[in-house]
Amino acid sequence: MSDDPVCSIVDTDEGPLDFQDYFVRRQCKPKFRGVTFRGAAGAKPSEGFRQALSRAAAIVITPSNPFVSIDPILALPGVSDALSGRPVVAVSPIVGGKAVKGPLGKMMSELGVAPSALGVARHYGRLVGGWVIDEIDRDQAPAIEALGCRVKVCDTIMRTLDDKRRLAEDAVDLAFAMAAE
Repeated sequence: MSDDPVCSIVDTDEGPLDFQDYFVRRQCKPKFRGVTFRGAAGAKPSEGFRQALSRAAAIVITPSNPFVSIDPILALPGVSDALSGRPVVAVSPIVGGKAVKGPLGKMMSELGVAPSALGVARHYGRLVGGWVIDEIDRDQAPAIEALGCRVKVCDTIMRTLDDKRRLAEDAVDLAFAMAAE
């Protein structure tokens, strides 16, 4: 994302911790209260990242932890602005109330947010205009649509290479449908 140093500092009930300390050494046990990105305000997106953003007809955010994987990227000056005006689709990293992988469910719960596709959609707000959510979360589609988003409901769990291809196609198809509107 950047050639400049950006450090994720996790605010916990035991005080601030470097992300690697929180995640690896402490195994995400301290209570999560938020995260800040030291150095982000003065960092610049890398040249390759800037070029990719400028060429992109649409953006797909993979099912990643918004707090520690995607928000650091969005914290860089100009990145959110670069995303405006083009379709942004995200694949929910929460399926059936649980994180697909990692501590996201725990983090959301500790922030007082129900771990759900809707909770992640609310976190991103207007940045994301299209959501791919799992069949098991179909009942959340109307609430996500009420946020002003388009929703594609499908199987989002990737067990095989064919699953990965199908999910990628679903996300890209939604992005192209949004671009055609």
